[in-house]
Amino acid sequence: MSGVLRVAVDREACCGSGNCVRTAPEVFDQDDADGLVLLRQPEPPEVEWTAVREAAYNCPAAAIEVTEA
Repeated sequence: MSGVLRVAVDREACCGSGNCVRTAPEVFDQDDADGLVLLRQPEPPEVEWTAVREAAYNCPAAAIEVTEA
């Protein structure tokens, strides 16, 4: 059994670039009102882990935190 990947977002830091949504649309979304990140899956399935890590790495505002347990 693999560990657990946990994702957290900081909406106050988010700049609304949408990179995360394009990279991992099953995990991230954007608020229609302000364009800021919405977290759809705080503990995504393992199949999404690579995309989530890439989204966090490419976030221009560093608004995505990924931790593994």
